[in-house]
Amino acid sequence: MFTGIIEAVGNISSIIRNNEDISMLINTNRLDISDVKLGDSISSNGVCLTVSKLTSTGFVADLSTETLKRTAFHSYHVGQKLNLEKSMLPTTRFGGHIVSGHVDGIGDIIELKRKGRTVDIWVTVPMHLKKFVSEKGSICVDGISLTINAVYQNVIKLTIVPHTLANTTLASAIIDQKVNIEVDIMARYLEQLISMNKQESKKNTNLSISLLEKHGFIV
Repeated sequence: MFTGIIEAVGNISSIIRNNEDISMLINTNRLDISDVKLGDSISSNGVCLTVSKLTSTGFVADLSTETLKRTAFHSYHVGQKLNLEKSMLPTTRFGGHIVSGHVDGIGDIIELKRKGRTVDIWVTVPMHLKKFVSEKGSICVDGISLTINAVYQNVIKLTIVPHTLANTTLASAIIDQKVNIEVDIMARYLEQLISMNKQESKKNTNLSISLLEKHGFIV
């Protein structure tokens, strides 16, 4: 589990292809990994990666075909910058929102506009995720916890403040760049709960009507 508050910007130093899946050596730069053990999780551009090996400059992670298919990692290259965050502790200050590191879809940056020291970014959200986004709600973009300032159909507007620009990969964001999207986990589970309740209600209603008809209460 993560908070979406980026601790450091690292980069991919090598990519090893193993048939269809791959392994990546990630330089963590200024991220302190002295307390990281094999099997721990590190959010890398919003993707929860398991540490399979520790090195003098970072760690190695294995990426399955499922991860490559569902995230922007399939298009990444050596030198690609990554937003890094270690998994949260019970004592961690909760500065962002609950982030699982399980990407829901891939978005595209379609416009950038600088306003003073901030930058407005417009990002497309996959249509099936549109129901989970709302104005002033939270969303995770490439591992960064951000507030949605406006919603236009399946396009969201994000305002990036100077601190976030200076400490994440958004400082070098470009139009047409693909980004990993994770919607607010609360919205996802709430929608699932409502959907299940509706199905159960419909099921119970149908059973009740059938029962009444069977016993002659409804002609």
